[in-house]
Amino acid sequence: MRWALVKVSLAVTAMVVVAFAVPLGLVIREMARDRAFSNAEREAAAVAPALSITTDREQLERVVASAGSDAGMAVHIPAPGAASGSQDAATGGPTDIGRQRATDEDIAAVRAMGRASTAEVGGGSTLLQPVALSSGEIAVVEVYVPESEVTNGVGTAWAVLAAVGAALIVGSVAVADRLGVRMVQPARRLVDGAHELGEGRLGARVPVEGPDELRRAAVAFNSMADQVVQLLANERELAADLSHRLRTPLTVLRLNAASLGDGPAAEQTRAAVEQLEREVDTIIRTARDAKPQTAAAGPGAGCDAAEVVRERMGFWSALAEDEGRKWRVAGADRPVRIPVARTDLAASLDALLGNVFRHTAEGTAFAVDLHNGEDAVIVLVSDAGTGIADPEAAMARGRGSGTDGSTGLGLDIVRRMAESTGGDVRIGSSVLGGTEVRIWIQLDGRTAPVRRGHRGAVRRRRQGRAQAHAQADH
Repeated sequence: MRWALVKVSLAVTAMVVVAFAVPLGLVIREMARDRAFSNAEREAAAVAPALSITTDREQLERVVASAGSDAGMAVHIPAPGAASGSQDAATGGPTDIGRQRATDEDIAAVRAMGRASTAEVGGGSTLLQPVALSSGEIAVVEVYVPESEVTNGVGTAWAVLAAVGAALIVGSVAVADRLGVRMVQPARRLVDGAHELGEGRLGARVPVEGPDELRRAAVAFNSMADQVVQLLANERELAADLSHRLRTPLTVLRLNAASLGDGPAAEQTRAAVEQLEREVDTIIRTARDAKPQTAAAGPGAGCDAAEVVRERMGFWSALAEDEGRKWRVAGADRPVRIPVARTDLAASLDALLGNVFRHTAEGTAFAVDLHNGEDAVIVLVSDAGTGIADPEAAMARGRGSGTDGSTGLGLDIVRRMAESTGGDVRIGSSVLGGTEVRIWIQLDGRTAPVRRGHRGAVRRRRQGRAQAHAQADH
């Protein structure tokens, strides 16, 4: 990518330099030519007043010598009476002062047209300037302009243009190289982070820096890494919980094996049960003690809750229109950053909105409100249904009891998402008259006081259930 940017910059800058330098060089050459002929016009204009006064050869030679070099200027005066066509031989012929370089035809053409003209001659050009005499004839002042004067300074100007163009090309290549480095380094860090994550180093994170696209890629990578860590942690917890559930049937097997008496079969059975208990204990300890290398999410990790709300409501609005449901969204018109992965928030919203469509009649209105506070973001999903008579029982279903034909996975997804930030989930009555589910998402990572008591109660209930199972087994 770095060399591609350098090549593109080199090609574009070279085309721009050529596009501007070539016309500018031609303009400079034309300016030098105009300057040379302007000087020639001034020299010719210096002779014009003398010609309007006298045509005496000696006086005109002195004027020509004072106006310029007689080698570079010539004056062509027609014979008296040439204008009327009644030239008398006694009056003399035409007068030529200085060296003539232009042809007689060019001089005659300028005299006939009555305006200045240029003619190409050997080694340069000549300016032919007509001047009216007091006698009515037209004299022609010829000023020689050598080629060296026409191109004076053009070479230097072109050299300066070439140097400036080369400097621009070198500068653009250097800037493109620095920009390439700025883009390549974040991309390399992203690749290195992906390799580290693939090798099992779950603490690999990528700094959020560089261009906007790479910044978004880094945020997505960090979010993905966090999700991988969470998924692995959930799998370990699930393995530990499932293994722990085997303790009850193992206890029964051990008690039954103890009542088998003596004999090789009984001893083998008791040995197999003890081996199975040891394996289960090993699995539980391994799952509980496995600690992945984790790191705090860097700045920029998480998602824009407003964007996710708008996206998911755009998805569910089509089904709402089919069922004749009125819906609204509030508070999602400006960005709201939360420390939650985009997929987690989207799954939570889908779970709650799916419940609205499954458990309320067609035509029932619903709404999603987003409130952004200093230390927390609140997402409210409300409907105009019949409501929930026992919110605690509903949350119990969210814990996975499976009563009333519900698996409880939807509210469990929402709960896990909220508790991962130190927040919580509450069920109450909405202003629409039905159910309102409030998701409290903590922004600073601190656990809300209400959640500490709630989690303690949950732990106590789990411990109580475990003790009850153990007592029943014994």
